[in-house]
Amino acid sequence: MAEIPPLLDTSSMASTPKLTVAAVARRLGVAPSTLRTWDRRYGLGPSGHTDGQHRKYSQTDLARLIYMHRLVISGVSPAEAAREALEFAGEPALDPRLDTIEVDEGTVQMLHRAAHALDRELVDGRVRAEMARSGVTQTWRTLLVPLLIMIGDDWARTGDGIEVEHMVSQIIHSILSERAVIKNPVNSTPVLLACIGEETHSLALTALAASLAERNIQVHFLGSRTPVKAIYEVARRTAPPAIFLWAQLERHADATICSSLPVVRPAPRLILGGPGWCEKDYPGAYVVTDLVAAQREIENAIGF
Repeated sequence: MAEIPPLLDTSSMASTPKLTVAAVARRLGVAPSTLRTWDRRYGLGPSGHTDGQHRKYSQTDLARLIYMHRLVISGVSPAEAAREALEFAGEPALDPRLDTIEVDEGTVQMLHRAAHALDRELVDGRVRAEMARSGVTQTWRTLLVPLLIMIGDDWARTGDGIEVEHMVSQIIHSILSERAVIKNPVNSTPVLLACIGEETHSLALTALAASLAERNIQVHFLGSRTPVKAIYEVARRTAPPAIFLWAQLERHADATICSSLPVVRPAPRLILGGPGWCEKDYPGAYVVTDLVAAQREIENAIGF
């Protein structure tokens, strides 16, 4: 989901400090073991490594890992995400205003074991407890995303565990959907959230709806595979303060949808999220890289 980056200026790379495994893990919000797995399995490790030296990531390496991370959490298989990431030529597009993320590795590992044991009650109870304690956004960033990535890596490595991924995704979706219900919204007109094209993975969009609900911001949630006609009709009839469109893959990021939205007053803030929007320019739209940046743009749109 970030503002569209220009192509890398490789001339400045030599003077840019390289990053350790731990530093990159904090920037992405994954366990260091995940980075080592991606290095070993897909070749997405530190480039230019010299024997006898600590392994450190360049800015080019970081850019590819950020792109890999976005693809995986939006539903792309790790193997497919890695193929696309190895060809990615953009800049690292983390918002510098965002804090680094300390993954709760102990809890992630515990939930990982419980998921593989198909212990639905334990996974459900612990996720609910973490959300009650830390809120949706923190739990999503430090616990759920790392867990989903680990489960995806397991599936990619062994070919088994589809039932684990489905169980955990269904639990998370159910909890997030419950938390997306609010009684006293601060905005009289709901924000519009929708997947475009043939997007079927809407878990990240559900997380956004739930995180907005914690701020008492109500939404029209149109979900996955939303027909363009439905987006246009809701926009025309409700004049939402913001429209958030999610595209997981580039082929779904249709710029004509952005340019042909109905003209309403006041004009809504158009926000684009998902890896599909990378490497393009969309006049008049805000492209965001993660949940926190999406929240911020939506809050700005409704005058928070």
